[in-house]
Amino acid sequence: QVQLVESGGALVQAGGSLRLSCAASGRTFSGYVMGWFRQAPGNEREFVASISWSGGNTVYADSVKGRFTISRDNAKNTLYLQMNSLKPEDTAVYYCAARVGGLSSAGDRYLYWGQGTQVTVFS
Repeated sequence: QVQLVESGGALVQAGGSLRLSCAASGRTFSGYVMGWFRQAPGNEREFVASISWSGGNTVYADSVKGRFTISRDNAKNTLYLQMNSLKPEDTAVYYCAARVGGLSSAGDRYLYWGQGTQVTVFS
């Protein structure tokens, strides 16, 4: 089992940047594909980005492509999401998740989830 704890959420002005972190503990972090998802009030959970166990392959939602960067440090058991050029529509609770297998944008394919961190972008 893997325990995931997100951090780094904040209130930020549009156009600004944030870096989210997800600290993993438990089973070997490097054995998992990791993903970031988000959920805004009244909306369904939405895929943001996913990264392979090695960090060599990534996939992004069209809405964040070119603005967000997912990365991982397996030595530190930590996943990151660098968010630049933030927009009010990026406001949501952001979750990290882990799965065994390949890259996936489907939330129901992820086994483990963190508790989320709030990102609020104001104009």
